Amino acid sequence: MLPAIVVFFIASGAVLGAFAGWGRLSSVLERRRLELRLRDVAQTTAVEERASVIKQQQDGTTVERMLGRTPAGASLSRLIEQAGVATTPSAIVVWSLGCAGLLALIAGRFIHVPYAQLGAAVAGLSVPTLWLHRMRSVRIRRFEEQFPEALDLLARAMRAGHAFQTALGTAADELSAPVGIELKKVFEQQNFGLPLNDALKELAERIPLVDVKFFVTAIAIQRESGGNLAEILDNLAHVVRERFKILRQVRVHTAHGRFTGYVLLSLPAALGIALTFINPEHMKLLFNEKMGQTMIIVAIIMQTIGYVWIRKIIKIEV
Repeated sequence: MLPAIVVFFIASGAVLGAFAGWGRLSSVLERRRLELRLRDVAQTTAVEERASVIKQQQDGTTVERMLGRTPAGASLSRLIEQAGVATTPSAIVVWSLGCAGLLALIAGRFIHVPYAQLGAAVAGLSVPTLWLHRMRSVRIRRFEEQFPEALDLLARAMRAGHAFQTALGTAADELSAPVGIELKKVFEQQNFGLPLNDALKELAERIPLVDVKFFVTAIAIQRESGGNLAEILDNLAHVVRERFKILRQVRVHTAHGRFTGYVLLSLPAALGIALTFINPEHMKLLFNEKMGQTMIIVAIIMQTIGYVWIRKIIKIEV
């Protein structure tokens, strides 16, 4: 009984400590984020020649300079930018190594199975990256919800007689994050000399949504062939809202499948904790015997595969 409870409290403390550490890092990284923002908006080259955030930090740390020379470093920099997190690639690397060492230490102390420490270290390395992916998903979802309002505001500003560039600045000032921040970045980039089409292409790279790609394509076509841009934006906003209606209907119809996945994922763990308190001597064999520890690892792997499989089944692209 004790090993299971100790592992639970140690893991919970590690997670809470990690989040507390992230909170304290925000004030330290504020100045660095401001410098990155100034370098980003001052960039005037084409999209293909745009350096990543790591390469722009000429005075950055040694780890950042080393990461800037690798494709993985550029991908990590892009992930941080898309997640909207005030951190750096070097900080993510440090946190990954720290989580890997902590989980490997816990596994070596309580799980006496070959390669358990290696598996725990690999899992620890992926924790900060998974957190960044989660933050990116949340931010992109918020952007998608606010995007129709941004299109309506752009269309109204253009009907009032403003040029598209001026309408971008107005929408950026009126809208909240993350849409306002992204539109502000586009507005500042084209003000500093970057062609508008290139600034919009960068927006499509930072926000990988099909609606944003439609928006960028519509602007590029209208600038070449002409037309009523305000009407185009109104139609695009209508299409985006209709997609949201269909998406919400799909979520209603797949709610049973999602709930089933959550239950199947949590039921074995909840049952194991309950049996630990009901019959400790019986559950002690599962944690102390080699066969029981192997069964725990296999169960965790199969539960993860089953959950991912269910998520794939109920995920319907609209």
